[in-house]
Amino acid sequence: MLKTINDKIQLYQAQVKKDPEAFAKLYDQYVKRIYRFVFFKVSNHEEAEDITSEVFLKAWHYINENKEVNSFSGLLYRIARNCIIDFYRARSAKPEFLNKESEELEIGDGGRWYADVSNKVEAEKILIALKKLKQEYQEVITLRYVDELEISEIAEITGKGGVAVRVTLHRAIKKLKEIITVSP
Repeated sequence: MLKTINDKIQLYQAQVKKDPEAFAKLYDQYVKRIYRFVFFKVSNHEEAEDITSEVFLKAWHYINENKEVNSFSGLLYRIARNCIIDFYRARSAKPEFLNKESEELEIGDGGRWYADVSNKVEAEKILIALKKLKQEYQEVITLRYVDELEISEIAEITGKGGVAVRVTLHRAIKKLKEIITVSP
C-alpha cells in the first residue's frame, strides 16, 4: 500500500507540477520491470532498451496532457503492450529486417537468475513451453508470475475484468502444465 501511495505522490508531482525528478523516481522504480516485460516479448536487448525508452517517453507525454491516471504501473504496461504491437507491425512491414535470431533464451538480466545448471534447464523448459502458448496466456502468466502484478493490475492492463483475468490465468497454467508434461 505504501508503494501505491508513493506512486500517487510522485505521479501527482510529475503530472501537476511537471516535476521531472518525480518522474525520474517513478522511472527508477519501474524501468527494470518494464524492460523485463518488453525483453520477454522481443528477445533482443537493443530492441527492448529502445522500446522501454519509448514507453517512458510516451508515459511522460501522456501524464503531461493532464489525463487521468489511476495506476501508473497499469499505464506503463498498457503503453508497453502497444509499443510491442507497433514494433511487430513495423517489423512485419519490412521483410528485409526479418532476421533469424538465435534460439538462446535469456531474461532481462542476461540469465543471472539461475542459481545452478539444473534450475537453468528447468527454466528453459518452462520458457520454451510458455512460447508455445497463445499470446493471451503468455501475457497473463508473465504479468502475474514474472512481473508479480496483482490480478486487479493485470485486469487494468489487459482491459478485462478481474474474474476474466483469473479464468484466463487458470486456463493458461493448465495449458502450460499440459505442454510441460508432454514435452521430453
